[in-house]
Amino acid sequence: MLCSEEYRDIEEKVLRGERLSRADGIRLFHCRDIAWLGALADTVRRRKCGDVVYYNVNCHVNLTNICTSRCKFCAFGRDAEDAGAYAMTKAQAIAVVRDAMRDPDLAGLHIVSGLHPTWTFEEYLDIVRALHETFPKLYIKGFTGVEITHFAKTSGLSVREVLTRLRDEAGLQAIAGGGAEILSDRVRGRLCPNKATAAEWLAVQRTAHELGIRSNASMLYGHIETLEERVDHLLALRDLQDETGGFLTFICFPFLPAHTELGQTVKQTSMWDDLRTLAISRLMLDNFPHIKAYWVMLTVPVAQVALGFGADDIDGTVHKETILHDAGATSPEALSEDRIIRIIREAGRVPAPCDCNYHILRRLEGPTSVGAPAAAAQTVH
Repeated sequence: MLCSEEYRDIEEKVLRGERLSRADGIRLFHCRDIAWLGALADTVRRRKCGDVVYYNVNCHVNLTNICTSRCKFCAFGRDAEDAGAYAMTKAQAIAVVRDAMRDPDLAGLHIVSGLHPTWTFEEYLDIVRALHETFPKLYIKGFTGVEITHFAKTSGLSVREVLTRLRDEAGLQAIAGGGAEILSDRVRGRLCPNKATAAEWLAVQRTAHELGIRSNASMLYGHIETLEERVDHLLALRDLQDETGGFLTFICFPFLPAHTELGQTVKQTSMWDDLRTLAISRLMLDNFPHIKAYWVMLTVPVAQVALGFGADDIDGTVHKETILHDAGATSPEALSEDRIIRIIREAGRVPAPCDCNYHILRRLEGPTSVGAPAAAAQTVH
């Protein structure tokens, strides 16, 4: 693998399987050799996952967009009296999923919402419980660390009690990765002071992992954070993963400025920055099993390219996603499974439909030209 002498030491560390330092991460964010960076991240991806690319046949259920946080980077949240504000009933949530059930391969639900000012935790729990009872075969990945913190504060329960009830009464199997934004008090104080702090978000993850609930992690970048803060965010996640081993995947969320309070002063990230950030994440997060190229935010073409920059997961069919499209996402609101399979195969990889814990649900053959045999898709993680 060719690289300039400036980065030779980092390449040698990665090839030897050694951990990169904070200084290494900062240097990589200044690297202009995007082809080398992608190839190095792809080497790590191949070492961890072979040529399997994971995806979900899933449905997003965004229960309400009425939210007390009103973060400056968010175009989804509304006040109750605003045009477009909504709050689903149990019947409406069930109807959304029933519509998605027209796909016979639908496997799971992704449930995230605003922090409604008057809904109690019991009301959220009641809706998710109803979904679980109505569709018992669907896995449930639900709520972010921000939402779990909110439930605990409004109910008077501990985070542990909230998570236990969601798991035992409503079938929660994993936690969504959103809400991490940038794990910096400086950034959160300016952009989202009305929701969980960095420490609180991390505490939810730690507690979930102690309870056997796996979770995802994310980073929202490209707004007011520094490159150093991006690296520190990755290191905070890596440290917690060393402690608990409970994170499944990491997701890069490029900030979409349209329709947000920051839209007048912040420009959208470039494809170069998106691919660079994803590749560096794969290199820094050496203890994370998976890296997701979230096509909803990256766009489908960039997500497909990202499969050569360290990503081994392209998310899923999505169906009914609204949060990011309110922020100006230009990607489709859903993809068919056939199209996802085609995207993966065009990249020379083996498609692997999975649940929220990366258990392979069905074996699909991949291109015969890939390095790893299609049978690798039978592996259960």
